[in-house]
Amino acid sequence: MKRLKYVLALIVCLALLGGLGYTAAYGLGADKSGSLSSINLGLDLAGGVSITYEVVGDETPSREDMSDTIFKLQQRVQQYSTEAVVYQEGSNRINIEIPGVTDANTILEELGQPGNLYFIAQTDADGNQNYEYSSGFTTDADGNMVLDENAAVIGGYALNKTLEELQEDGSIVLTGDQVEVASAGYQQDSYGAQEPVVSLEFTDEGTKAFADATTKAFADGESIGIYYDGEFISVPTVQAAITDGKAVITGMSTYEAADNLASMIRIGGLKLQLNELRSNVVGAQLGSNAIRTSLIAAAVGFALIAIFMIAFFRLLGLSATLALAFYTGLIVFLLSAFEMTLTLPGIAGIILSIGMAVDANVLVFSRIKEEIAQGKSVDDARKNGYNKALSSILDGNITTLIVAAVLWFLGTGSIKGFAETLILGIILSMFTALVITRIITSILFGLGLQDVKFYGKAKEVKKIDFLAKRKLFYGVSCAIVAAGVIVMAINAAAGKGAFNYSLDFVGGTSTTVTFDKAYELSELESTVAADIEKAAGINELQIQTVTGTNQVIFKSTTLTVDQREAVEKVLEENYNVSADNIAAETISGVISGEMRSSAIRALVIALILMLIYIWIRFKDIKFGAAAIIALAHDALIVIVSYAFTRLAVGSTFIAVVLTIIGYSINDTIVTFDRIRENMHLATGKRELEDLVNGSVSQTLTRSLFTSATTFFTVFALYIFGVADIKAFALPLMVGVICGTYSSIFIASPMWYDLRTSFKNFIGKKAA
Repeated sequence: MKRLKYVLALIVCLALLGGLGYTAAYGLGADKSGSLSSINLGLDLAGGVSITYEVVGDETPSREDMSDTIFKLQQRVQQYSTEAVVYQEGSNRINIEIPGVTDANTILEELGQPGNLYFIAQTDADGNQNYEYSSGFTTDADGNMVLDENAAVIGGYALNKTLEELQEDGSIVLTGDQVEVASAGYQQDSYGAQEPVVSLEFTDEGTKAFADATTKAFADGESIGIYYDGEFISVPTVQAAITDGKAVITGMSTYEAADNLASMIRIGGLKLQLNELRSNVVGAQLGSNAIRTSLIAAAVGFALIAIFMIAFFRLLGLSATLALAFYTGLIVFLLSAFEMTLTLPGIAGIILSIGMAVDANVLVFSRIKEEIAQGKSVDDARKNGYNKALSSILDGNITTLIVAAVLWFLGTGSIKGFAETLILGIILSMFTALVITRIITSILFGLGLQDVKFYGKAKEVKKIDFLAKRKLFYGVSCAIVAAGVIVMAINAAAGKGAFNYSLDFVGGTSTTVTFDKAYELSELESTVAADIEKAAGINELQIQTVTGTNQVIFKSTTLTVDQREAVEKVLEENYNVSADNIAAETISGVISGEMRSSAIRALVIALILMLIYIWIRFKDIKFGAAAIIALAHDALIVIVSYAFTRLAVGSTFIAVVLTIIGYSINDTIVTFDRIRENMHLATGKRELEDLVNGSVSQTLTRSLFTSATTFFTVFALYIFGVADIKAFALPLMVGVICGTYSSIFIASPMWYDLRTSFKNFIGKKAA
């Protein structure tokens, strides 16, 4: 009867797995909600909407104004997707590309007219009304227009003058670019309830102008209207003279209305006023086979992991494989449910979390085999294995989670997207490893599979003297980094650049071609793109089709006049395209200086927080210092690998470096945890050497197993992926190898050196 209970449990478990797999693959209901096909894909995998704005006016805008406008637009369009990109085209145009949407008109309507916001006094210097309340509309007690649940205007005011007249008589008290911050929030009203508000902070210039305007308006009992994109979006009554540069707008019925008003103020607060020039729906950047080949790679990688786990861990490996299948189904379902946008950097986050899910299982299984080898029963070994591995699993995942959380809060664009998928993956990997795998293992044990042969025994660990060779390992690492720096210097001196920066970083040329017929993307890749690359002598070319037209956008590195002429010639001769149907513009990189700065700032903060966490958990800051040194080692090795191979350094470069940092810290923490566990065995320097060598030796097999399974996944991407995915997978493989190397040969020996050198230094000082 008891065994029947476990049989039923196994049937339920398999049914749940099958149901989850069906839901992930085909979805629920007529709309296929939750299916694989409903996941939002980024511009690189599925395309989206492309909008081009042009700066109003005849004067060429300054570089600083364009940069500031691009950065603020980037923040604004992230409401649609963290993977939305904004970049400059020519001298006075800005392109916005938003993945996962196909209705450009809706986006344009919601964005409104960028850089077209004014704060208008109710009366001019002569007391004439600049605007008046229009009858038939509704306002609240504060004089604000009432907004419905969609933040659409129900009530409103009308101007009595033109904007030019208001500008001339000084009634426009300040403009949107003088607003530094506009954000939605809550504050306590006079009845003690929480009400939604919009908080404003002004620049120094705006603070003075707003102080003068509110002093007058308060004295006269007037309002100051906020006018944006041809209509008033709020007309709050001034309830006090505001001189500190901070103001609050009240009267919103919902938080959504406050958030929308704040958003409109931000978009209207751009330094430059922009007009829409054109809008299109564009195709995927990575080509037609990117998704299909990635799915094949995922299937092959999963199969290799399953074979590897079952071969080495037998019944436990089977449990882990089933749990990993649960993980795969859950990650697909939740990516769709949370409407996350999946791109190549996002795939990197998922790969890392898969590696951590496998690693958690390997940690537990290794402990179980150790317990069995010590003479424990299988049942006791299972329980003890989970208990002893728990601290390593938690510490490794939490340190990586710290990195992901900081990157999510402080990062932008693809960095934020990477962090989202990584956070989701870490949480799911811990759940599947600690809960689902354990449940499946218990079910199989309850079915009578209790013999030791189904689980295996750990072999006696042969202690390797890693510390004796540590200076050699340090030297090898330093030599690789030094060689990379030399290669970078040689390339820079030759005019090639230290790195082969891609369009994402340095921009290039966007060539829009109107053909006499519509081409399939696969046909463009095999014919037109190849001819353009040969004619211009370039290696990198992104292709985007424009839905519903014969237009195709080719993005490449910056083309010279001769190269542009060569491209025009091949298009005219081979594809009957006249020069009038070819338009080339210089474009900026999509990774702005602000985005790079935010990524670096986020990473520095994350490293500091990791150092503090490791210090607290291990009660020794030298563990944290050694871990940071090992991370720096891995990051440098990956970076110089780009210099050696001349792979394009683009948005995926940042994702690769971040992935390896997350992977490496998890691997290092596991080794440190074993050292901490064995610390009671060391009473002197000789014993400390034995402790470090023994601890690294004990975790060596687990490190190699985890690295192998992660490597399988990335290697499958490299074998089956398209060219861009290969260029993404190759440095990831380098990172997995060097991350494993540093955890074994750098991190623990470095901790030993820091610990002994520090003690020796203190001893000499005392003497």
